[in-house]
Amino acid sequence: LDEPVRLLFADDDPILREFALVHLSTANASVETAGDGLEAWSVLRQRPFDLLLLDLEMPNLDGFAVLERMRSDPNLRDMPVIVVTGREDVSAVDRAFTAGATSFVVKPLHWRLLSYQIRFVMRAHRVETSLRQ
Repeated sequence: LDEPVRLLFADDDPILREFALVHLSTANASVETAGDGLEAWSVLRQRPFDLLLLDLEMPNLDGFAVLERMRSDPNLRDMPVIVVTGREDVSAVDRAFTAGATSFVVKPLHWRLLSYQIRFVMRAHRVETSLRQ
């Protein structure tokens, strides 16, 4: 990731969170992690992020609920969200996009491809923001 970006990676798998820190952090990209949906929601409301990478299946508050809360919050409504999940069934895909997902990737993750997906989503978000203004 070669442009400045603040990422939050929310997943209940501690190994995947550690991989996210290793594979996505760069001189320009800072990565924070959350271990469940409730922690992700709390962190999102405390500090600004440019993008959320969100697992759907998490304890305390699942990814669908986090998405719904974000899209109801004026401060988080427009933040891009890449769903990162082991689910690839049609109902999960449809439900995630209906709840407000920007993009969807299936585990196991290919970290290089994910970094390009993040670049694309951020570029599209900047263009959309510029058009709104």
